[in-house]
Amino acid sequence: MFSDTATILVRSGKGGNGAVHFRREKYVPHGGPDGGDGGRGGDVYIQVDSKLNTLNTFQHRSHFFANDGKPGAKQKMSGRGADDLVIPVPPGTLVFDKGSDEILGDLTQAGDRLLVCKGGRGGRGNTHFKSSTNQAPRAAEKGEPGEEKQLRLELKLIAYIGIVGVPNAGKSTLLTALTHARPKIAAYPFTTLEPYLGVAQVDSERSVVLADIPGLIEGASQGAGLGFEFLRHIQRTRVLIHLLDGQSADPLADYNQINAELVLFDAALGKKPQVVALNKLDVPEVKVKYPKIKKEFKKLGVSLEGVSAMEHSEVHKLLQSAVALLSTVKEPEVTGAMPVYRAPEDPRDFKILHQGGSSWRIVGAGIERAAAMTYWEHDGAVRRFQKIMEKLGVDAALSKAGAREGDTVFIGEYELEYSE
Repeated sequence: MFSDTATILVRSGKGGNGAVHFRREKYVPHGGPDGGDGGRGGDVYIQVDSKLNTLNTFQHRSHFFANDGKPGAKQKMSGRGADDLVIPVPPGTLVFDKGSDEILGDLTQAGDRLLVCKGGRGGRGNTHFKSSTNQAPRAAEKGEPGEEKQLRLELKLIAYIGIVGVPNAGKSTLLTALTHARPKIAAYPFTTLEPYLGVAQVDSERSVVLADIPGLIEGASQGAGLGFEFLRHIQRTRVLIHLLDGQSADPLADYNQINAELVLFDAALGKKPQVVALNKLDVPEVKVKYPKIKKEFKKLGVSLEGVSAMEHSEVHKLLQSAVALLSTVKEPEVTGAMPVYRAPEDPRDFKILHQGGSSWRIVGAGIERAAAMTYWEHDGAVRRFQKIMEKLGVDAALSKAGAREGDTVFIGEYELEYSE
């Protein structure tokens, strides 16, 4: 079972208590204070282990407590400091403070380490409290308490190239053809329930990591199916392979649907460069209609490639195209933690504004982006957009606000006719 979120409780160690002790030796009747300091409590770190690729460990263990420092002793002997507690996580782990939802760190590289709880300082022994007026202090400090935090861990897969598309487009089969990954595949919608990583060998010197992102469905950006759980994994990729199902009744509408879902979830996803390919050319009827579909995409300025993931036909050429596109994408500069997309508002929110008479305007970042991503000249794409409006509740909101049949509805720069 793949786990990409976990909640854990961490606590650093308490500092050891300082000692109250006086030097007692023969012939030294007034030896004075010699109580030692307590040892430092153990820190708690989150550290990347490149051998890990899930957060499964935290399903069985959720409490992580560092050891306390040892107390001070006589003859000014300090207590032993506790060892630090290091919690291993896979690359691509985001660490949040669950209470405040503040992001504490974005751990991407092997060896990246984040201090989440600092161990308590050891208390000072009574030797520190000696003064001219108090030669025999019977006071010392207790160790400083440790820190405790509840953390939320969120895993984002790190892959330069992500494979997206509607369910049953053949993404898992393509990943298998390009790499040695073995995702579980079955002949039913939403078959891939876990994102898989694979390493594809481009040539003798280069390799690239690919991620098979589970099939998106209409409404995935609202959390339908497994939408929210896996859309987040695409955020880290730099190039997308958009795989289309050659046996679909309307590949162009499918293409529009996936892009609309991506941009509705995160505007940055809609800007990622894509290599678009029609799969299943091993099926005779798909091979026959491929030239016509390719012309339709060309009218939109999209170059469509044809592959057969099942027969491994043209898949390496597709990989070369993705790698070539990848080389043109500038890698973001990372200083400290990688910036994380955090929407200032829920992208699903919208407002209905009555502009007078029979004119209405829908205002909302997500719905406006989805409208901008829709090919209005294609009936299939328009139907997909209408379904998005239904899922977001736009139709119901318009009806409740008083919109009537034939009213004009504006979304961004687009003008629509309202129909109940």
